[in-house]
Amino acid sequence: MIYIVIGFLWLSICLYIILGGADFGAGIVELFTNRKARHKTNEIMYESIAPVWEANHMWLIIAIVILFVGFPGIYTTLSTYLHIPLVLMLLGIIARGTAFTFRHYDAVKDDWQILYTHIFYYASLLTPFFLGLIAAATISGSINPDAKGFLNLYIFSWLNWFGIAVGLFTVALCAYLASIFSLRETKTKDELSLMIRKSKQTMIFVVITGIFVFLTAHFSEIPLLTWVFSKPLGIISVTFATIALGLIFYCMKERKLTPVRVLAGFQIVMILIAATYQHNPNIILLGNGGQLSLFTEAAAPKTIAALGWALILGSLFILPFFFYLMFSFSRLRK
Repeated sequence: MIYIVIGFLWLSICLYIILGGADFGAGIVELFTNRKARHKTNEIMYESIAPVWEANHMWLIIAIVILFVGFPGIYTTLSTYLHIPLVLMLLGIIARGTAFTFRHYDAVKDDWQILYTHIFYYASLLTPFFLGLIAAATISGSINPDAKGFLNLYIFSWLNWFGIAVGLFTVALCAYLASIFSLRETKTKDELSLMIRKSKQTMIFVVITGIFVFLTAHFSEIPLLTWVFSKPLGIISVTFATIALGLIFYCMKERKLTPVRVLAGFQIVMILIAATYQHNPNIILLGNGGQLSLFTEAAAPKTIAALGWALILGSLFILPFFFYLMFSFSRLRK
């Protein structure tokens, strides 16, 4: 049953990055669009995320519940040493959701819309950035329970050059996903050309920030290059992600828009596998040489069994209705 629980944990994180990432990316893409095209981008992004923008956060909630119930030691470590970026990320989620609601559904349209829009933009930008900082801290060895002083324990455990690089890379991935996912929401050739241009721009941003991640990892003495390319699985994952990128270019050129979403999601899965497979099941690498494993930090077997059954039964209710929701809105837009 432990493997089922771990599988649900990995799946929930993966889906949150893909679906929630595209959600956050909508605000990022709109923020970095010139003012003349911003209104049109706003309409396209709204059509893209409106059906499921709030439902996406259920994947984050599922991941947190799994950690809290099934792996309390890991949950405690994360919430203790990374409480600052975690709180900032959660505040960003709340601020962004609130701003999106009032921005689009407020009965009164006045100057407050400007404030809502700016909150939506910058919360969309900062929230995935802090998510990247948290992810980087888990594998960089910057969390050191033996460190002394507030700064070393609770600030430098996540605020470092490698964390900043991963944060920017996460922002780039979100913008990329939003651009790709929005292609099917365009209604005219001009709108499609605009979003294809945005997709290519964000692709370049992903590549640049990805190189920055490897450079900062090297200077921080984090063997990221070895983790990714030392075994066949990592090489295969990177190769598949690169092939998928070429196929996305081809589909955009031929205006075959349905496959690009699947290919973009597939790319994210391959990137996650390449970045994490080497040190699994060690989910947190500590600065004192220790690590927290999903196996050694698991709760009692009866707790894991109950959690596993709850996840299985819950997925039978949640997943069909979630995909039906997406299908229904997809048909309405046709």
